[in-house]
Amino acid sequence: MQYIPNILFVLLLAAAAGLFARNIRRMVRNVKLGRKTELSDNKTQRWRNMAMIALGQSKMVVRPIAGLMHILVYVGFIIINIEILEILIDGVLGTHRIFAPMGAVYDVLIGLFEILALLVIIAVVVFWIRRNILRLGRFIKPEMKGWPKKDADLILYIELVLMFLFLTMNGADFQLQKMDVVPYVEAGWFPVSQIFEGLFADMNAGTLVLIERGAWWLHIIGVLCFLNYLYYSKHLHIILAFPNTFYGRLKPKGQIDNLESVTREVKLMMDPAADPYAAPADDVIAEKFGASDVMDLKWIQLLNAYTCTECGRCTSECPANQTGKLLSPRKIMMDTRDRLEEVGRNITQNNGAFQDDNKQLLDDYITREELWACTSCNACVEACPISIDPLSIIMDMRRYLVMEQSAAPQELNVMMSNIENNGAPWPFNQMDRANWADEM
Repeated sequence: MQYIPNILFVLLLAAAAGLFARNIRRMVRNVKLGRKTELSDNKTQRWRNMAMIALGQSKMVVRPIAGLMHILVYVGFIIINIEILEILIDGVLGTHRIFAPMGAVYDVLIGLFEILALLVIIAVVVFWIRRNILRLGRFIKPEMKGWPKKDADLILYIELVLMFLFLTMNGADFQLQKMDVVPYVEAGWFPVSQIFEGLFADMNAGTLVLIERGAWWLHIIGVLCFLNYLYYSKHLHIILAFPNTFYGRLKPKGQIDNLESVTREVKLMMDPAADPYAAPADDVIAEKFGASDVMDLKWIQLLNAYTCTECGRCTSECPANQTGKLLSPRKIMMDTRDRLEEVGRNITQNNGAFQDDNKQLLDDYITREELWACTSCNACVEACPISIDPLSIIMDMRRYLVMEQSAAPQELNVMMSNIENNGAPWPFNQMDRANWADEM
């Protein structure tokens, strides 16, 4: 009978790990639906970017208050969960505070964990107030209605509950230590949870054990549930921020990628010695110009979509959005992820093969009005705290409209016709270009 809790714990842990692994495999499969692109260059800079942006939160502190609060939650939540290692070992082996023999080091660690837990609670409350009472503009945009808002609030509630469970577990443990109840040997420093000592003062040992064990089980179950909830939540960025920043764009933001097939054609036209009838290499044959669905995008763009934190910094900096245009860079990423998930479910239901569902990212999720509202200023790319590039998706979808459907806006068609006929975007032939100087 004494091993039943250990067996139940191992079964719970195995089920949670299996479900998490299944979801991660599905996500990797979905990302691999994107077109291949080589991003292994300049690894030194890539490692530096990951360390500074994902780990160091360097772009978060551009907005100091929100940045500081996020760092508190991020650092606190990660460091506190170091104790999860001890909980896992205790759960499997049936021990209690197995790291307690570390002595003073253990005491300091537990004390640090408690202080950080309190700071996380304060930061989470501030975040909740910003979203639900102050209602900051970037949190009440149209794309944040429904599930995205519920998801953001739910995450805050989960973090609050986990921190309170952690402190409750420690508070009851501290009382049991003072009562010399086995196996609650004296270990740890409890600067926060001991403040609530009065709540447990009149309780007997049996009640305290029940509270401590209940909080312990609820805490670890909550952590495992949270782990598996990540896949369905915007908080998947807790994991994906690291590969996303590693594979983030290194080229200057204003440098637009060219299509190799188009570049080749231009070079042929400019090279009098080139054979225009020579067969193109396989790697420059373009079956489709641009992108109309998620399978046409690069894999890094699909990873971007999964990594999006829905923080709205990109949309709040977007000049098109600020002037009332329909475009929201955050919505571009959310729509891409939603469509990718839809395609993934289609593949799962059809035994690994995608069945045409008569839908696509263009028009069914992202409208043409949104695409053409973009000024390509890169403000969204600069603002993103984890190196997401909404502009690249917009440009690829525009490229499809222009090169595959000839569906550019009239103003753009006029400009391109002028460039073709006059060598400039203005409706003046080359002989008349300097006429303006005659009036000087």
